[in-house]
Order: sequence, then C-alpha cells, then structure tokens
Amino acid sequence: MQEILGLYPSWYVPTIGSAWVMGIIGTIHVLASHTSVGASWLFALLETKAVRENKPELMEYIKKYGVFLLVFSYIIGSITGPGIWYAITVASPKGVGGLIHNFVWVWAAEWVYFTVEVIGVYALVYLIGKIDPRTHLKLTWVFALASWATMLLIVGILSFMMWLGNENWYQTGSTLDAFFNLNFFAHLGLRTAFMFAIAGAVGGILAATMKNETVRTDITRFLAKMGLAGVFLGMIMWMWYVQTLPENAKIIMQTQLPGYIAPTLFAVLAATIIYFAWSAWKPLQLKQGFAVAMTAVIAIAGLWPEERSRESIRKPYVAGQYIYSNQTISRDVPGKQIESNLPLIAEKGVLATHPFVPETLRTITATNRLQAGEFVAKVMCANCHSMEASGLRPMVKKLQGSTDVEQIKAYLGGALYHGLIPYMPRIPLPEMERQLVAEYLASLSKHTMTLSQTQTHASNTLVMKGD
Repeated sequence: MQEILGLYPSWYVPTIGSAWVMGIIGTIHVLASHTSVGASWLFALLETKAVRENKPELMEYIKKYGVFLLVFSYIIGSITGPGIWYAITVASPKGVGGLIHNFVWVWAAEWVYFTVEVIGVYALVYLIGKIDPRTHLKLTWVFALASWATMLLIVGILSFMMWLGNENWYQTGSTLDAFFNLNFFAHLGLRTAFMFAIAGAVGGILAATMKNETVRTDITRFLAKMGLAGVFLGMIMWMWYVQTLPENAKIIMQTQLPGYIAPTLFAVLAATIIYFAWSAWKPLQLKQGFAVAMTAVIAIAGLWPEERSRESIRKPYVAGQYIYSNQTISRDVPGKQIESNLPLIAEKGVLATHPFVPETLRTITATNRLQAGEFVAKVMCANCHSMEASGLRPMVKKLQGSTDVEQIKAYLGGALYHGLIPYMPRIPLPEMERQLVAEYLASLSKHTMTLSQTQTHASNTLVMKGD
C-alpha cells in the first residue's frame, strides 16, 4: 500500500494569506481578552482601596467599567474566540491537532476558569451595593484570579508554539514538559504587563466621563500608575523574553521583519509613557476622545505589529519546532510516537503522497506542469508566503523577481542561512518537484513583470494624451 502523508486540504487566501486572517481576528481577541484580565485586577485593586479608605464612590466607576467590559470584552471576545478556532483549524489543522493532543486538559482547565470569570463579572456588576462591601471584595478577587488563570494557561500553550528550549518533551511527551518551557515565564510576564497597560488606557475612556472631579482625579491617577507600571514591567519582560527565543527567531527578528516595526513600537511605547504621565499630572484635562484615540493607537500601532512580529519570528514552525506551518512534521517525537514526514517527502514527493492532490496532477505532462508546480508551491509555501506580487511575504519578492528557473531551483534546494544559523530549513523536495515549483515561481515573476510593463505603458499613454 502506498504511503500517504497525514495532511488536510490547504486553505489558500489570495494576497493576505491565511496567517493574516488569523492575525486580524487574533489581534481583536487579544485586545478584548487582555483588557478583561487587566480590568479584573484594576477592579480588585481599586475596590480594595475603596474598602480600606471607605470610599464607596469609587464603586460607581467599577460598575460603569464592568458594564462596558460586558459589551466590549465579553461580546467581542466571545465572537472572536470561536473565530480564532475556526481560522486556525482550517489554516493549520495539523498544528491545532498537535496542540490539542498535548494540552487538552489544560484547555479544559482554562474553560473552567473562564466559566468562573464570566459568572464573576456578571455577579460583580449586578451585586454592587446589594451585598456587604467585604463580601463583594472577595468576589472581585475571585474574578481577578480566575481571569489571570485563563491567561496563564493559554500562555503555556502559546509559548510551546514558539519552542521548548530543551529536548525533554520530545522524549517524554509529558504535558508538563511542554507547558513549562523556556519561553513560558517571560511570555507570561510580558502579557501580564500589557494587560495592565491596556486596562489603564481603556479605563481612561470611562474615567473621563465621571462627573465628580475628586473621584475623577483619584481614578485617573490610579489608572496612570497602573498603566506606567505595566509599561515599565513590559520593557523588563521584553528584554527577558528576547533571551528565551530560539536562534532562528532572533535572526528573523533582526533581519526579516519589516523595517517600520521597531520604530513604530518604540514610538508607541514613548507615546504611552507620555500619555500616562500627563494624565497623572493633569487628570482633569483627560478627555474621552483623547483616551479613545490613545487606545486605538496602542491597539493598531502597538498590538498589531507586536502580534504580527511574534507570529513571524516563530516561522516556519507552528508548534514546538516540530510542526511546520504547512502542516508537515519536521522531526521525530518519540515521546508522542510521531515520525517526521520529511523522509517520505524526500523519497516520493508531495504529488505522490498528499491525499488531496487532484487526479489530473498525479501524472505530470507537458500541459499540467505549471498547475502541478502551483499545487506543490501552495501546499509547501502558501501558509507563510503570498503567491501574488503583493501581500504577506510574497514569493516573487523573496526571489527578487527572478525568472531563471535553474537559479530558483537552486534557491529552493538549500536552507536560508544568516551566518552559520539556518532560519529557514530546507524542504527536501525531489528533483522533479523542485523543477516544477521553480517553473511555476518563474512564471509568477514573468507575469508580474509583464503586468508592471503594461501598467507603465498605460500610464505613459495617459500622460501623452494629457499633453
């Protein structure tokens, strides 16, 4: 019986790629979820202050923020959460399967804490003023701890997706070896810091509406301190986080990310520090529109590039540095009885072993060579690279527009190195399939060149007619 790769159909999204679909949904979800977790700690700390200093007027703000949270975080989060599951399941089913087989009980525990969190936020909002303050404070702390527990459990899974940092899990297959990886604590600290900063920024939107100037001043300064603590803690955690990354991720971060990302993130960091410092100094001058704008800046110019960068530096892997983003298994994992797909691909190729190859491409002819090359290229590359001239890491630009088939073929035959460190491992395609992919990629470059020449000619024609 012929050996078949355990692969699923490939989900190809033109131009933006499946990664951007996941990234857009994920960024919205992270904004909602981190605001929720950060706000839960804001509520606990602020309510502790209200009880200790006998300031029941602070509870009005907590109730207002809580109602906002129910709409902003728990409705948007409840929509985007399943959206992430849908997107990642169709984009990388093998990756999701690997995560579920490792962390099914961790996810089950996370859902228990999430249930406590959802019940807690409703109880917190609707029981203000209806039960005694100290009992309500205990309820608020339960809500805060349950919220942070959901983050803690998810971070263990996300950090495993980056890498393990040691060989233990590959040999044992233990969930604990997978969960407590090298990247875990730094990643948890980084996300905890961000939750404080974003909760402080979002909180300013509601603080600006408080009519009592004393309460407004008190709360705005509290939010500013919380936000600044999050920013400075985040800088420390980021330095630690970088040290826990694999070498290939560091190389991608230094050499392959778009040049605008680092300056943009530094600008957002500086603006956030100035914003919180200013709101602490002049709390009554904080306007709701300005707070909304600052939150949007943090989300669009801060969170989106950061999440995109984290996803990019993990490539070409999707989990544990043993599953590539294209679903193939890149190494043996004895602890899970998993064997690498690469020897089978090297021996027989994708067209002979992929279960979803069209029957018309099982046999290569003079008329279907480009279609066969396109199929292999999209299966092996399109999860990370756009096949169009624009979009996410377009292959045409990676190849610098080359139309030389032999040159492209040689490029595909080796790993990409920076110094002595490979940041993009070699995919061992058979000679014939490398030839087919090279011909297809060369045709893309030719098409792009022709299209560009046509557009230039049309533009020059319009200019001449204008003259």
